Amino acid sequence: MASLPPPSSWPPPLPAELGPGPLPPAPTVDAEPLPPWPAWSAWAALLTAFALALAGGVVVALVGDAFGSSLQHPTPAVNLTATVVQDAAFVGAALMFAGRVGPVSPAQLGLRRTALGPAIGWIAGTMVVFYQLSAVWAALVHLHERDQLPSDLGVHQSTAALVAACVIVTVIAPIAEELLFRGFFFTALRSWRGPWVAATITGLVFGAIHVASAPVAFLAPLALLGFLLCVLRWQTRSLLPCMAVHALNNSIAFGVNEAHWSAGAVVLLILGSNATILLAARPLLERGSRWLPARTA
Repeated sequence: MASLPPPSSWPPPLPAELGPGPLPPAPTVDAEPLPPWPAWSAWAALLTAFALALAGGVVVALVGDAFGSSLQHPTPAVNLTATVVQDAAFVGAALMFAGRVGPVSPAQLGLRRTALGPAIGWIAGTMVVFYQLSAVWAALVHLHERDQLPSDLGVHQSTAALVAACVIVTVIAPIAEELLFRGFFFTALRSWRGPWVAATITGLVFGAIHVASAPVAFLAPLALLGFLLCVLRWQTRSLLPCMAVHALNNSIAFGVNEAHWSAGAVVLLILGSNATILLAARPLLERGSRWLPARTA
């Protein structure tokens, strides 16, 4: 009767090619998966966005001219329409170049849930740093100018223009600009040289693109905001806090400087714009996002 081998040698070893092999490393919650977007596509998307916006703006201006507007002094309706076309171009360019390497999921652009507590902390910190440093800058350069874009949109000419401009400035612009700059541009550059270099470049570009609509002295604070929004995007792993800060800042600027609303009305505008953005993003979060916690270090 054959005997069993001693316990120390049972079960017998398998040949190397049949063995289980080394276990894969455990996934870490600190590593956000980055899509394979090449760095050059960030610049290509930016140029494409402005080319589409320019072409669309020309078409809108020509159509407006045919209906009585002036090419030199377009009506608020023409400016409002051209601004919406520009924001659509931003989103379209981001999606166009993101889709070059395969299907685009909302999570790749940062449309994903994030831990609420840390996100609120990062949002508060971002706003405090931005407003403190902006106040120092305003004092140094004796900044008293104001952004002319809301006036060009006709906020002082009619209630309809005021409402339309409010929606564009506090809802549409935060969504479109964040999708292009923090969703695609920053993400593509981040794969190239890491988050800090990418955030610096994105911030400088974000400030520079406002040269046509904001006084020159505003460009430095806008560049700072662009940089801080990149850090916020990186730390929370989500674009939603960036949209929230963007909407909050635009709501304050619009409600206080242009509409001259009371503090209560500005608070309602902040809440309304952020609620609208979250409602618009919610179907995308449910369909394509993968939850990742905020960074812990």
